[in-house]
Amino acid sequence: MAAKAKPAEKAEKPAKKTSAKAPKKTSARSVKEKNRKHLLHFEGKDLEHYNALMQCLEVVNSQFNNHAADALDCSNADKRGVTTHMADISSDNSRHEMELRMLSEEGDVLKLINDALKRLIDGEYGKCQECGEPIPEGRLQVRPYAVYCVKCKSRHEAENKF
Repeated sequence: MAAKAKPAEKAEKPAKKTSAKAPKKTSARSVKEKNRKHLLHFEGKDLEHYNALMQCLEVVNSQFNNHAADALDCSNADKRGVTTHMADISSDNSRHEMELRMLSEEGDVLKLINDALKRLIDGEYGKCQECGEPIPEGRLQVRPYAVYCVKCKSRHEAENKF
């Protein structure tokens, strides 16, 4: 008797590639902000202060980025060889120095805002760093990152005048 031929086994097909999406890349900064949002919970006046600080932070960050872009813009430096009048070169230099000065000042404000956020977390927000008295609410509305009460700030300004 002749042996029956077995049907040829089909070659195994490679597994279908699934369209699993790669995890979305997130920056360290966005991870920190997500974690911070989960960890921080403010209520009442503290929430108002937090929102004011965050709004201020957004504005100052925007200004900082604009000044950084202008200060680091090399297009004016490329044109200096073309400029023939010394007043134009002087104006370019002056504008560049002003942008660097503004960039430095915005960096100082960013540090003050971050320090104010730390004080808010620690429960020390709104207290004068010199005398310990509460900083008036009106001052905190105008300058949420204020470090001194009006009395101490006025004294500092008077002492620094020449």
